[in-house]
Amino acid sequence: MLSYRHSYHAGNFADVLKHIVQIAIIEYLKKKDKPFTVHDTHGGAGSYAIANEHMQKTGEYVDGIGRLFGQRFGDPLLDRYLTLVAGLNPVGHLREYPGSPLISATLLREQDRLQCTELHSTDFPLLQQRFAGDKRVRVEKMDAWQGMRAMLPPTHRRGLVLIDPSYELEADYTDVLEGVREGLRRFATATYAVWYPVLDRQRTEGFVRRFVKAGFPDLLRVECCARADGSGRGMTGSGMLVINPPYTLAQQLSQTLPVLRQQLCDVGGHTLVKPLTAEH
Repeated sequence: MLSYRHSYHAGNFADVLKHIVQIAIIEYLKKKDKPFTVHDTHGGAGSYAIANEHMQKTGEYVDGIGRLFGQRFGDPLLDRYLTLVAGLNPVGHLREYPGSPLISATLLREQDRLQCTELHSTDFPLLQQRFAGDKRVRVEKMDAWQGMRAMLPPTHRRGLVLIDPSYELEADYTDVLEGVREGLRRFATATYAVWYPVLDRQRTEGFVRRFVKAGFPDLLRVECCARADGSGRGMTGSGMLVINPPYTLAQQLSQTLPVLRQQLCDVGGHTLVKPLTAEH
């Protein structure tokens, strides 16, 4: 959606989940010397200043990264995420929150690549400027699905495709599945991580069922809901559907999400890690 700005929501509890899953997948890919490519469909501005009027207006980051920053919890994946965020805030105060492109770029090695698409007329030049001079990063002003058709498959045959629309348009709920199918036809060896909001439980379950019925051979569902379903307070949670997940991912997240539940969720909140299909 051309009016959507992620700067209103950066660093909220949904971003925490999305970025922890992203880091886990990238760190797994780095276990082999062979290069890989991260393709980010909705790049946004790349990073977000906490003092920005958008972040201050909603204050959503307070109940996300704000509850975690500056701490360590003894969970390797969560602590890796917090170390990365702390590295961008060397003064010890939370002044900047990284978007998914900056997280990827921070983790990539010299031989790896990042390609991002963004259509918003304000965010695109910010994203482009953020990575000016970084030869590992390609930024294009394209619609997410156009970008997948134009830029997949990449040169490297390993990788992550991160898909996180705003879902402010009804079409997003159907376009995502078609986008994944198109991506898999072009880049079947990649891991696909699809973010989704939890606004209405019935709609969420219908969205997930469509992915299950699509017959993907290996599908993992991860969810973190800060509040009880139907609390009447907008987005109560969010999730990730991961296709071709690393074999270690479910176990990692099964250890990390209970810590997130303790730190980010109200009494009625919950977390979930559930394989939906198994490769035979």
